[in-house]
Amino acid sequence: MSKGINSRKVAVIGTGFVGSSSAFALMESGLFTEMVLIDADKNRAEGEALDIAHGLPFARPMKITAGDYDDIVDAAIIVVTAGAGQKPGETRLDLVKKNVAIFQSIIPEIAQRKCEGILLIVANPVDILTQVAVKLSGFPENRVFGSGTTLDSARLKYLLGEHLQVDARSVHAWIIGEHGDSEIVAWSSANVSGVPISEFCEMRGYTEHDEHMEEIAQGVKNSAYKIIEKKKATYYGVAMAVRRICEAIIRDEKSVLPVSSIQHDTYGIEGVTLSMPAIVGKNGIEKQLAIKLNEKEREALKKSAEALKEVLEDLDA
Repeated sequence: MSKGINSRKVAVIGTGFVGSSSAFALMESGLFTEMVLIDADKNRAEGEALDIAHGLPFARPMKITAGDYDDIVDAAIIVVTAGAGQKPGETRLDLVKKNVAIFQSIIPEIAQRKCEGILLIVANPVDILTQVAVKLSGFPENRVFGSGTTLDSARLKYLLGEHLQVDARSVHAWIIGEHGDSEIVAWSSANVSGVPISEFCEMRGYTEHDEHMEEIAQGVKNSAYKIIEKKKATYYGVAMAVRRICEAIIRDEKSVLPVSSIQHDTYGIEGVTLSMPAIVGKNGIEKQLAIKLNEKEREALKKSAEALKEVLEDLDA
């Protein structure tokens, strides 16, 4: 990180459900000593800052304030959650034009202040908006990436853990591609502490692999829609994903996380933002990883990329 950066400072732009939940999770994490919240509705940002700050006597010392773009210049991480929320029956891609317009007002404000921290995009559709943020900011690609399928992969691990009656933290499996309807479960590389997932299933007495795999994959894909139908929005899970990514950055963990970034010759995919496992540390994305995929998964990944490329071309038209 640059010498001009305060490695213990984070900024959150957008204090709706996702932004405020992320801010709360980051306060509890103890990673930072300073946090600034920014929102088009200044009163909302001030209210959230006060509400979260009132819990500090039960946590660690920290300065939490509402501010403006001048206050983010030295932030180590700028978390962008601002955008219209996904409504019942609406896909993430339906949000594109509304949220691109919002980003066209936000990202140039960050760029003109020459911020040197990591730009973490969380607003949806995250893959498209990450690519828009790279273009509008002019920042190096390693410093601009999205939360991607970090939450989707956590949902997969949770469901597999429940299905196999094993600690979800021992499950190693990825959702890749779009953070959305064309996402792919990378079954061919999934395992439980090194034991291939199919073998572990048999150890647990499950033999109908295809049926269970499809059921779990659909469960992950439909998780957000199910939650939105029941409570109008999802925010706690993604807040924990934001916290996890920030941990990897601030602690320079070099953790492998499935984040959104512009792909370069990933199974022949070039110039499209997708979620793939990448090594994440203090400088952002250090290296993209091409994990083991079978032919069917590779083809699905290419189709996911093609769908996103079409959307990007429509935006440029």
